[in-house]
Order: sequence, then structure tokens, then C-alpha cells
Amino acid sequence: MASIWQKPVSVEILMANHHNTAPGTLGIEFIEVGEDFLRARVPVDHRTRQPYGILHGGVSVVLAETLGSCGAAYSVPPGHRAVGLDINANHIKATSSGWVTGIARPVHRGRTTHVWHIDLHNDAGELTCVSRITMAILAPKTD
Repeated sequence: MASIWQKPVSVEILMANHHNTAPGTLGIEFIEVGEDFLRARVPVDHRTRQPYGILHGGVSVVLAETLGSCGAAYSVPPGHRAVGLDINANHIKATSSGWVTGIARPVHRGRTTHVWHIDLHNDAGELTCVSRITMAILAPKTD
């Protein structure tokens, strides 16, 4: 399978780009760049739990949006940008400790929109959240 990436991308590049951002503050770590997917994880700790002691659903959405947005941004031609249009998430199973790991893969990569599917799993490999993000692809501005 040929790589979908049209811009240089690596775990190191992704981590550097998220320093001092919401994902960085939550402790999100990129862990793998595949030919057609990205993988990252978030710790379930004092920064990311809600009052019941489980991972906050919004943090799951931040992880999903981070993965889908990066997937779109790095798989479009240089000069193009990817911005979010819509995201949804179904929370399947609560997690109270360890890590939640997400993997994002494209469902559709068109000229003006992308759709990415993101699955999140706990350390036991159990599905915790299913998400889908739709991205608008913006061509470079012409003056």
C-alpha cells in the first residue's frame, strides 16, 4: 500500500506541533504513523478524569479530533489546510486508569472534504469510544 501522506509527518513532528496546545496539556502522545493511519494515546489521570473518576468524554473527543485533524492535514497537498466541520462520538465503555489509545483512518479523502473514523481502546483492548470527523479541505489562497 502506498502512503497517503503528502507532507513530512512523523511522531516527532506531531509531538513538536502539539507542544503548548490543548492536546499537549492533556498529555496526548502520538505513538505511530502508518501508511494510512495515525495512532495516539491519552493518559487517564488527574488532568483527564471527570468527577466520577473516569475519562471525561470530552477528552475522548479531543483525542479523536486531534487524530482526525492531523490525518487530514498531513494527507493533503502542501499549501492546503484542513479544518473541522463536524465530529461525533459514541462513548462505549468507561475507563478509570491507564491509557486510552486511538487510531484514525480515512473513510473518504476528497478534494474538498475528508471523513476520518477513529476508534479508541483501553489498555485491555476494549473499545471505549467510536468517533467520526468531517474535515473541510481549503486550497491555498490565490491573490
